Amino acid sequence: TDFFNPYQVLFAEKLTSISPGSFRKKVFLCNSGTEANEAAIKISRFSTKRKYFIAFIGAFHGRTMGSLSLTASKPIQKKGFFPTMDGVIHVPYPNPYRNPWNIDGYENPDELVNRVVEYIDYWVLQHYIPPDEVAAIFFEPILGEGGYVIPPKNFFIELEKIAKKYSILLIDDEIQMALGRTGKMFSIEHFNIAPDIISMAKSLGGGAIPIGATIFRAELDFEPGAHSNTFGGHALASMVALKTIEVVERYLSNVSKLERLFAERLYELKEKYSFIGDVRGLGLAWGIEFVRDRKTKEHDIDTRNKVLYEALKRGLVLLGCGKSSIRIAPPIVISDEEAKIGLEIFENALKAV
Repeated sequence: TDFFNPYQVLFAEKLTSISPGSFRKKVFLCNSGTEANEAAIKISRFSTKRKYFIAFIGAFHGRTMGSLSLTASKPIQKKGFFPTMDGVIHVPYPNPYRNPWNIDGYENPDELVNRVVEYIDYWVLQHYIPPDEVAAIFFEPILGEGGYVIPPKNFFIELEKIAKKYSILLIDDEIQMALGRTGKMFSIEHFNIAPDIISMAKSLGGGAIPIGATIFRAELDFEPGAHSNTFGGHALASMVALKTIEVVERYLSNVSKLERLFAERLYELKEKYSFIGDVRGLGLAWGIEFVRDRKTKEHDIDTRNKVLYEALKRGLVLLGCGKSSIRIAPPIVISDEEAKIGLEIFENALKAV
């Protein structure tokens, strides 16, 4: 679609107006999340003239060769595809429930944040790679495929300090969590920073059409001809995305209201069933982690899989995430009554195992 249409312009203008940050922005339009992240890779390398990236263990950023190099969720996603793109260093994500230091991040969030920040700033940037050759840090504000993990509130503020210290760009992968999923238009808004680059896709197409977008600081832009695609900015896709954003804006309050219902019921279930080790969530994005023993936190993949099957038999479609977790991510237009029915089916599935 190498032609202009007004809808791609209106869509890009809408994205720049609703995304975090008061600075001037530009938008690259594409067809999927992995393509949006490939654009982010190229924008950051092109603008900084730097080589390296830092990403997080547990992250999922896509399956094409550049974004796959950033992904560190499950070995099967990389099996047989070596070599991927060079220059990516993975570091621990600040998982309050399960981290290399065995810190209880719910009780001691600052200690967990300090350990991760120290790992990046001291061990990686002072011992492994030169900070002035790091183009960007890729992150998900909430780990999606990696387990629906929510970091401590102040983590991204501290990460931003490292980025500013070394003039490293921050790239926010919102592909799974943007557009109202957490009760805000962008999930990073819960953490009070404005990333340099944001990638989006999935719900942007309203479940009807493939579309992706990369929003970035205007001064990071390519030279003309450095990057392009065929179907980005497609008129129909842009129209659908505009309408999707309009609907999402109307339903943000519904997400905040239902968050209280999901929190109450899911924490009740955690107290009731000993194989639930952790419950975490924001808005309508919830993760339930299954363990064999709450003290050892040994993963219980079998029980997780049985719950998925029992829920499906009863008409509730759920999806696993992480190693032994289930994600609950209903449509943001769900009603109170529908949510209660779904939670009742979920408990019946728990009882059945």
